[in-house]
Amino acid sequence: MSNQERVSSVQMTMLFLFFMTGSSIVIIPAPLTNVAGNGAWISLLIASAIGMLLLAVVHYLYRQFPGKSLIEYSRITLGNGWTMLLFIPFTCVMFWHVAGIVIEIETFFKSTMLKETPTYAVSSLFFVTIALTALAGIEVIARMAAFLLALMFGLIIMILVLVGNLYHPEYLLPVLSNGIGPILNAAYITYGFPYSELVVFAIILPYIRSEDTSKVGKHLYLALIVNVVTLLASIICSIMVLGPLSGDLKYSLYQLARLIFIQEIIERIESVIGISLIVGFYFKASILLIILMRVLAQMLKLENERLLVFPVAFICLLLSLTTYTNESALEELVNVTWPLLNNIAYSFPLLLIFGVALIRRFNTRNKKQDL
Repeated sequence: MSNQERVSSVQMTMLFLFFMTGSSIVIIPAPLTNVAGNGAWISLLIASAIGMLLLAVVHYLYRQFPGKSLIEYSRITLGNGWTMLLFIPFTCVMFWHVAGIVIEIETFFKSTMLKETPTYAVSSLFFVTIALTALAGIEVIARMAAFLLALMFGLIIMILVLVGNLYHPEYLLPVLSNGIGPILNAAYITYGFPYSELVVFAIILPYIRSEDTSKVGKHLYLALIVNVVTLLASIICSIMVLGPLSGDLKYSLYQLARLIFIQEIIERIESVIGISLIVGFYFKASILLIILMRVLAQMLKLENERLLVFPVAFICLLLSLTTYTNESALEELVNVTWPLLNNIAYSFPLLLIFGVALIRRFNTRNKKQDL
């Protein structure tokens, strides 16, 4: 990807919204409801509030170091040695991150539409697609985003509207039947996926055109609010339709689409809905691959990131095929291990850089006052 590539603040916001919502809209509602029951929406609000704080830190550093990525202002504040020490785990987790998204796609396909298709066929085709997309560059992805984002959100809204005759608001009660513990546990899971992951977006914020930098903050906050509202609606609607089963049936939106039946005219549309939801997975994986390539290029100080596309995609393909083939192990990873890994690999470096930057700014201000 060329260093001359630039996108507008609105385009970056659409990519951010895809990144935050693309896979979470499919995956999050069921496990969240399974842990927190009818209080799942409270867990989401708690996790999203922490995510908003992380976004505030990302935006602050972006304003303090204009035109720099997370790695670049880590070198400025912490030095090259500490940056290498912090971002080697960051890079390793990103490899697992890309592979994990594709593992979720495999699981989705194997559980719903392509039950007899070999896993390697789905993974290989998907990685070829996202590698070619990443090779095209962030500008091309940003131009694609508007149409595909409208398609994904349009179909999500259509599902929630068409199952309206099946809503039972009484299923939403009681909210805290098992106390606050399950609510906090579910908030921990949701914070780990997707809200702690927004830290990696600091790597590609420098792609925003310089004339749009003043707008990016409010646009990103708006995108995060849209993400929260969308997930909140899908959780509440799933509970109102499926009741106690909402936590046991995976891929809640897909399950809701299966129930749509209108006068023998509109029925069995779940395959169309499923394919549209795959768009979210595809976009998130493509964005993550671009971010991973950018991280590796800056760590290794490479000029041409394009050289990394297919080797990185191939490594991630091998990871997706050889790890967590057991669905229960994958579920444990997402619910327990992944939030902890994200805190160590993603959030800790960000907060450390933020703390050092604040101290330096405070010291500089005091020196100016003394003079």
